[in-house]
Amino acid sequence: MSTTTTAPITRTLAADGATITYDVREATAPGTAAPPLFLIGSPMGAGGFVTLAGHFTDRTVVTYDPRGVERSTKADPASESTPAQHADDLHRIIAAVGAGPVDLFASSGGAVNALALVATHPEDVRTLVAHEPPLAAIVPDREFALASCRAVGDAYQQGGFGAGMARFISVVGHRGPFSPDMAAQPAPDPAMFGLPTGDDRSRTDPLLFQNIITCTHFEPDFDALQAASTRIVMAAGAESEGQLASRGAHAAAERLGQGTVSFPSDHGGFLGGEYGQRGDPDAFAAKLREVLTEA
Repeated sequence: MSTTTTAPITRTLAADGATITYDVREATAPGTAAPPLFLIGSPMGAGGFVTLAGHFTDRTVVTYDPRGVERSTKADPASESTPAQHADDLHRIIAAVGAGPVDLFASSGGAVNALALVATHPEDVRTLVAHEPPLAAIVPDREFALASCRAVGDAYQQGGFGAGMARFISVVGHRGPFSPDMAAQPAPDPAMFGLPTGDDRSRTDPLLFQNIITCTHFEPDFDALQAASTRIVMAAGAESEGQLASRGAHAAAERLGQGTVSFPSDHGGFLGGEYGQRGDPDAFAAKLREVLTEA
């Protein structure tokens, strides 16, 4: 499949306390009557899905920047964003595009927000592929996993971006259950990861403040999800086994009474150099197409 896309058409819409920016790439290659494909993350914005979008030129593809991220602004940047707010933003975009029900690939925090969307507006989504939602609240060791996530926010509040990001890297890269004392262990030195050791005094970062707690502490409405008309596919990276986001996918799949579909590479397997990261985007896109075709 071609990896050359048309220039996206950028639009904005008003939401509750935010202005949301989204992009629409119209289909350019012969295809089927498949619905538009939404590609979302959180706090990753539209810029993270350029490579993946290029594998679906036979479909209209929609990407967006979540509230408080890049081009999407919030009236109060010093406020947290919740999965319910993100879900409402997505509902508004789907309505604005006039595209429902859509197919939705959602990764990381985007997968958390997508589960919130389907629980409240199942009519919006035909198939949801929820890739590695970091649902710390539903893993067996939830108490210690949640404490470790709170430690990320605490490190950010106490030491700034570098300190918070260093703690974040140690948490998301950890494999297996979290120990009772992990949250209290000293944070890694930011310099180990090439991160700044100074503090610019900013405390509005979309990852380390606006979303870290609300995302990881979210508990999906599994009764509503099981009753939804949406086909839900929980996905985890083949190389992410044991990490929190992968464990969140497996835990959610178990609650839904289903298995987890393995996708190539790791948490960022769809990336083709965006943000300096590269997974295995060709194989990842092929797997996504296969899963969507099964609908």
